[in-house]
Amino acid sequence: MARSGNGPRQPLSVKKPGTTRKAAVPKDTTPSPTAPRPRRTAKTFGQKPSQRAAPVARSPKTKAEKQAIATIVLERLTAEYPDAHCELDHHNAFELLCATILSAQCTDVRVNMVTPQLFARFPDPGSLQDAPPEEVEAIVRTTGFYRAKAKNLIGMARALVRDHHGEVPRTIGELVPLPGVGRKTANVILGNAFGINEGIVVDTHVQRLARRLGLTREPDPVGIERELMPLFPRESWALLSHLLIWHGRRVCFARKPACDRCVLADVCPSAGIDG
Repeated sequence: MARSGNGPRQPLSVKKPGTTRKAAVPKDTTPSPTAPRPRRTAKTFGQKPSQRAAPVARSPKTKAEKQAIATIVLERLTAEYPDAHCELDHHNAFELLCATILSAQCTDVRVNMVTPQLFARFPDPGSLQDAPPEEVEAIVRTTGFYRAKAKNLIGMARALVRDHHGEVPRTIGELVPLPGVGRKTANVILGNAFGINEGIVVDTHVQRLARRLGLTREPDPVGIERELMPLFPRESWALLSHLLIWHGRRVCFARKPACDRCVLADVCPSAGIDG
């Protein structure tokens, strides 16, 4: 068949006059549900936009991986906080027991403002057991839940006099039944007043850091304590709590952790993500 039109046929690659090139239809970039997710990266702190963020540490899956992180945590935090200690002011086991009961839902700073007056007025279980509730309430009012705390303090003192000759007992089994005392408080007393490592104190700071570091996924303090204990040497259990609490108060804040100055950022799966 003869070709119509004059002149030679133009190559297909040559653009015809008066025509515009169609815009390419953008491809669907929605990832497939079955496609592997890209590895998360930590937020960039103080870096130029051109600098690439470091990849986030992988969350530990096996006991061996958790053990490796636990070893690093203990080593680095011990070096970072060589003076870590219980921040509740006390001179003996009874004073520490009173201060720990008052510390529920309250800061250590506030408790330390209250206890000097409390200890001056009621220096031992014998004097506290007969204290007028309204007088104790007036002293501890600023710590919050002051009526319940005053009742627990008086009840605890009476139990010590009645069942333990006025002395603070040295076992979990004897401490926990005391009014206002749970496992966490018992561990505080044993570890700090008597140097007995019976368990690990799991407060809100320890809970938060243990989860962020990938050492546990347990939702409650008892489960967290149970998972942490095999990962750390028994002789370091009391110290570990102080280290995590100090780090939680100074760097690994609840709302906006300071990952840019954290000594654990390179091994923490949550670095740059929380907050």
